[in-house]
Amino acid sequence: MGDVVSSHLDESRRGMITAQTQDVMKQFGKLYEQQYAVALFNSVRYEIEGGGGTQSQLLHRKDPLAGHCIFSGSLYQYLEETRKWRSRFVSVANSYALSLYDSQAAHDRGLQSRVTINCAGYKVLSSMEEYMDLINNSLPGVKAKVGNSPFIKLDNKFPLILWHPYARHHCFCVVTEKEQKKWLAVLRDCVRHSNNGLPEECIVQTPAFTDSVRLYRQAKGHYGTWDMMCGAPPQILANLVMETLHPQLRHVIGPRLKGKMQQKQRNWMLICAAAYKQVLAQTSSQYEALTEACEAHRAQLDARLRTDMDQIITSKEHITSKIRALVLPKAEELLRTSIQPYINSILEALMEPTSRGFSEVRDVFFKELVEISKNSLNGGGKEKVGEQLERLSMLAFHPVKMQSCYEKMEQLNLEGLQQRFDVSSPSVFISRAQILMREQMDNAVYTFEQLLQQALEAQGQDNVCKTIQKCQDRVLKKYDYDSSTVRKKFFREALLQIIIPYMLQQLAPTCTPELPRFQELIFEDLSRFLLVENMYEEVVLQSVTKEIMMAVKEAAVQRKHNLYRDSMILTSSDPNLHLLEENPPVDWAAKFGGEEPDGSVSSSGEGRATGRRRKQVVSMIHLDDGHLPYESCLEAPGVELIPEEDAQSVDSKEEEGDEEKSSEDPKSPDSVNAIRGLINPVVEVELSAPEEQLSAASSGTEATKGLITMEDGLLEEVTHVTTVVEDQSEISPQTILQKLATIKKPEAEDEENEENPEEEGEEVAVDESPQLAADSSSQNDSGFQSLTNDRLSVGEPLPIKADLGEEEEEEPIVSPTQVEVHLV
Repeated sequence: MGDVVSSHLDESRRGMITAQTQDVMKQFGKLYEQQYAVALFNSVRYEIEGGGGTQSQLLHRKDPLAGHCIFSGSLYQYLEETRKWRSRFVSVANSYALSLYDSQAAHDRGLQSRVTINCAGYKVLSSMEEYMDLINNSLPGVKAKVGNSPFIKLDNKFPLILWHPYARHHCFCVVTEKEQKKWLAVLRDCVRHSNNGLPEECIVQTPAFTDSVRLYRQAKGHYGTWDMMCGAPPQILANLVMETLHPQLRHVIGPRLKGKMQQKQRNWMLICAAAYKQVLAQTSSQYEALTEACEAHRAQLDARLRTDMDQIITSKEHITSKIRALVLPKAEELLRTSIQPYINSILEALMEPTSRGFSEVRDVFFKELVEISKNSLNGGGKEKVGEQLERLSMLAFHPVKMQSCYEKMEQLNLEGLQQRFDVSSPSVFISRAQILMREQMDNAVYTFEQLLQQALEAQGQDNVCKTIQKCQDRVLKKYDYDSSTVRKKFFREALLQIIIPYMLQQLAPTCTPELPRFQELIFEDLSRFLLVENMYEEVVLQSVTKEIMMAVKEAAVQRKHNLYRDSMILTSSDPNLHLLEENPPVDWAAKFGGEEPDGSVSSSGEGRATGRRRKQVVSMIHLDDGHLPYESCLEAPGVELIPEEDAQSVDSKEEEGDEEKSSEDPKSPDSVNAIRGLINPVVEVELSAPEEQLSAASSGTEATKGLITMEDGLLEEVTHVTTVVEDQSEISPQTILQKLATIKKPEAEDEENEENPEEEGEEVAVDESPQLAADSSSQNDSGFQSLTNDRLSVGEPLPIKADLGEEEEEEPIVSPTQVEVHLV
C-alpha cells in the first residue's frame, strides 16, 4: 500500500501540495495580522468601557474533567495493512482523544499507545451501507454497482466507523447491538467535544482567527456556514487548504487508479489521508510561527491603543456613519423583502427541538436527585449516598444518560431554509446546542454540590433527604433562569449566523465596490485598528439585530418554550453563592464513606494521578450475565462511578421479586410527595365509644401536642387530631384502649426513627418549593413560563380534636372518632 501512495504522491505532487499550502497560509496570514489588531482594539475598548451580559445564577466549574479518564473499554479494530480485525483496548482521556492499546495490561503499565485519534471533523457511522455510500461518492466517474459488497467484512458484527472527508478512516466493531449503542454515544461525545470550536477565553486570538477564516472564504465566494470549522486552528487551516486541493488531486489521480473498484476506493483513501497528513504538518508549523509573531507585537499595540483610544473611537464613529448612509437603505430593503418573512419560521424551527432538549436536561437532573432521595430513605446508608453523589458529579459527561437530551436536538430540520440561506447542514447548530446542554447540566450539578456541602456543614448529616430536596429546589429555579438566558442567546447567534452571510452575499455586488473610498478617511497611524470591511459588516449586523431581538422577545411570551420574558429580571437570592465557586470539588465518597480505599497507581504513566485511585467518569457497560464474549467493552478495573440505566432496570426487577415475597417490605416512593409522606406520615385509626358519649363528641379539627406509644415501643408525637362522629355499636373502654395501643406506623418510618430518633420532632413544610406539574396549563401567568411555577398538589392535613397527652395518666376513654394522626 505504501507503494501506491508513493507512486501517486511523488516529489512533484508533494511539492505542489506544499506550494498550495504556503499560498493559502500567506493569504490567511495577511488577514490574520489585520484582524489581530482589530480584535485587540475591541478587547481593550471593552475593558475600558466595561459592560457585560446577564449574571448567571448557576456556578461554573473551572475544570470538571481534571484527573478523570472519560471511558475505557475494548473494541475490534480493522487493520488496513493486514485486512484483519484485532482486539484493542480503548482509553478516552479527558481531552476526548481515543488512545488505542494492544491490551488493557499495556494501558495499565503506562506503555505508549498504538495510535491516538483526534476526533475533530469526523462523523460516526453505524452501518456499512451508509459508509459505502460515502465511499462510492468520493471518486466521480467510478460508479459502484447496486448491492456491491464492501471491502470490509464484518461476519455478523456491529460496525462503528469514524469517517473523515480527508483524513484516515477508522473502522471498529462490537458483537452486540447493545454495545454498539453505547459506543456510539461515546464516540459521538468525543466528536462533539472535539468540534466545540475555539476557546472563548482567548479574547484576541479566537475572534482574529474566526474572522480571518470567514473573510478568506468570502473572498472565494463561500458565504454560508462551514461544516469543517472544527478542531484546533491548524486542523481548520488544513481543512481550508483541502477544500480546494482535494478536488484537484481527485481530478488528477482518480483516473489513474488501477485495479477493481474496491481496490481503487482503498487506494484513494490512503492517498487522500497521506496528502492531508502532509498539509496538517505544514499548517501546524506555519500557524505557530504566525501567532508568535503577532504576540511579539502585542505589548506595543496595546500601549498605542490605550494612548489613542479616544481618537480611534471618534474616527471609527465618523466613518461608520458615512458607511451607514450608503448601506442602510439597501440593507433595510433586502431585510424587508427577503429576510423578515422567514425570521419567525427559522426561529420556530430552532426553538422547538432546543426547548425540548433543555427540558430533558432538567428532567434527567431531577430524576437523578429523586433517586438519591429514595435510596437515602430506604436504608441505603451514608456510603451508598456518597457513591451516588460521586456519580452525580460527572452526570453531564455521561454519554448514555445525556443521550436522551442530545436526541431531542438532533430532530432539528431546516429543510427549505438551507437552500435559501446557503446553510450547508444543521449540524453546526445541533452540536452547539448539545454543548450548551452539557454545560448547563454540569453547572446545575456543581451548584447543587456546593449548596449541599454548605447545608451539610451547617445542619449535619442527620436528615440528608430533606437537605437534598431543599438544595434541589433552589438549583432548579436557577437552572430555569439560566437555561432561558442561554437559549435566547443561542437563538440570536444562530439567526445571525444564518442571515448575515446571506445579506453580505446579496449586498456585495452594489456595496463592496464603494468601500475602498472610505479607506481614504482613515489616518494612516490608525489604519491598523480601523478596517473598512469590519465597519461595513458591523453596519449590516446592526441593521438586522433589532428584528432578531424583537422576534426572540415575542417568542419568550409563548408558554411552550418555557422562556423568561425580557422584562423579567431575576436578582440573585444567594448573594454569597458565587463565593462558593472558588471552593475545591467535594469528595463525596470520603465525606460519607470514610477514607478512600487503597489503590494508588503508578506515576510513570502519562496522565495518571498519584497517591489515590485513578477516577473514571463513565462506567458504560453493564454485564447482564457476568461475562461478555471476546472481552468487548470491558470496564476499567476497580472503577465504577456511574451505573447503567439497564443496571437500574435489573435492580428494579429484583426488587419486584422481593416485594412479591413480602408485601410488607418498604417500597421506593415514586414522587417527591411520596418522599415527603415518609418524612411526615399520616396515620388513621378508627375508635368506637358507648352511645352515651356520642352527645359529648363532635366532629372537628384541633391542633394538639401529645405522645402515643406505638407497637414497637417508641413514643410518637401527635400534632393534629380530626374527630369524626359515626354510628358505632357499643364497645367497651378496654377494647378502645387496645385498639389505640395497636396503631402501626409505616415500616419506612420505623427504620428512619431507629437510626435518627432525634429527628422525630422536626417538621417539613409541604409546599416549600416548586416541583414539576403534570399539566403546564395550570401555571400562573406571572411573566415567567418555566416549570418552576408549577406546584405539586398536596392535600391539607385535617387536624382533629382530642389532646392525647393531657390526661395520659388517667387513661381516659376516647370518644367514638376517626383519628388522623400526623407523625413528625
